[in-house]
Amino acid sequence: MALHRSSGRWRLGLALALVTAGFWATLPAALKIALDAVDPWTLTWIRFLFAFVVLGAWLGLRGGLAGFRGLARGHWLLLALAALALTGNYILYLLGLHRTTPGNAQLLIQAAPLLMALGGLWLFRERYGAWQWLGMAGIVVGLGLFFADQMQARGDAGYLTGSLLVLLAAIAWAVYALAQKQLLERLGSAAILLFIYLFASLALLPLADPAALLALRGLPLLMVVYACLNTLGAYGAFAEALAHWEASRVSAILALTPLLAVATVEAVHALAPELLAAERITTLGWIGAAMVVAGSAMTSLLRHRAAELPLAPDPVPDDAAAHLTPSQACRP
Repeated sequence: MALHRSSGRWRLGLALALVTAGFWATLPAALKIALDAVDPWTLTWIRFLFAFVVLGAWLGLRGGLAGFRGLARGHWLLLALAALALTGNYILYLLGLHRTTPGNAQLLIQAAPLLMALGGLWLFRERYGAWQWLGMAGIVVGLGLFFADQMQARGDAGYLTGSLLVLLAAIAWAVYALAQKQLLERLGSAAILLFIYLFASLALLPLADPAALLALRGLPLLMVVYACLNTLGAYGAFAEALAHWEASRVSAILALTPLLAVATVEAVHALAPELLAAERITTLGWIGAAMVVAGSAMTSLLRHRAAELPLAPDPVPDDAAAHLTPSQACRP
């Protein structure tokens, strides 16, 4: 298979990478605001249902549904595992976000790439170089410093519970990602996601309250709509960024997402303090956050430089998921 080469329009690629980071950085704040008006089960259900309708229509038009024919029993079991894990990731993240801050949730979810890397070492016998191990060590130490700082500033039981739920969401995502990695030998990423979206839409329907969505007005309604559109917009911009700029450079830009998420919270608090509380981060916390960002960028950049990734020549939102680095693909 011929490897994709970027168009060389690096300014456009940089702009699209920044747009992607903006989408992902603003999502936690939007979800936090939406959770004041709708429960996590209903919010997750409508996001999955919207994604299923849009992606299903797109795949149907392109004839991309034939891949499910003739799947072996083992593949169906892996699909079920991936669906359960990603559904759990979305739910656990929202339950945790409801009890903690957007900045804290966005940074703690960065544990997902570390967990996926460890799973890859065990299951797929993957290898990492010294610099990649150093990057992952930076993520671990940075998460520890940030968590210690936040516990000192907000050390209540609710905050601790929220943080643990976000870490469980990271574990769930790692399970999903490892299952998808194996499934990609038989199915495209868009087909896998379509099955997951359908599974989650049906599984969460008994727990959802569609009437609550119909009753939404004003800002909460806008935040729910934005949450539904965010994934499509983010992955669309990401795929286009990959078409015009090297994957390693795009990855390095997207590693800034946790810091941009904190900046988003601060901006919203400055404009409307009643919507979001300000993040309380000391110097120790900022050092930890910087280490997480640097570790993520180092791991992504060096992995892409070590092995060129085959990228889709026709960029589309959900096919882009096949080319995400772990720290990018774990966005809930």
